[in-house]
Amino acid sequence: MDIDTFLRELSRLEREFGRGQQNLASFECKDCEACTSCMFCTQCKHCHACTHCDQCLSSTGCSHCVACERCHKCAYCRECRRCLGGSYVIRSIDCVDCTYCYGCVGLIKKEFHILNVRYPRKDYFELSAQLDEDLKRMAGHRPSPEQG
Repeated sequence: MDIDTFLRELSRLEREFGRGQQNLASFECKDCEACTSCMFCTQCKHCHACTHCDQCLSSTGCSHCVACERCHKCAYCRECRRCLGGSYVIRSIDCVDCTYCYGCVGLIKKEFHILNVRYPRKDYFELSAQLDEDLKRMAGHRPSPEQG
């Protein structure tokens, strides 16, 4: 085999793999695309070693996360971006090793924060539940063009 044949064939294999929706070494993943070593995930793309995640993108080692993007080793997080080692982190960006943070940005090893402000545990759960309800209500109500 000459080098031109090798390079042509390698290029063809890369193109075919990139187009495929293969989920190599994954188990029971549904509607996922290009994920590897994942289990029980749904509608994820380009994830690795995640389990029980839904709609995540380019995340690794996550468990029970929803709609997270480029997160690593997170658990039970929702709608986060670029978080690392977080648990129960919601709508946060670039947080590291945080637990129970909501709408936070750039925090490290913090817990019970909303918008980067510390709250007592009880208050955190009350406020975060109210925020969840309000956000769900907002998602169900789309203003008409007349409303602005």
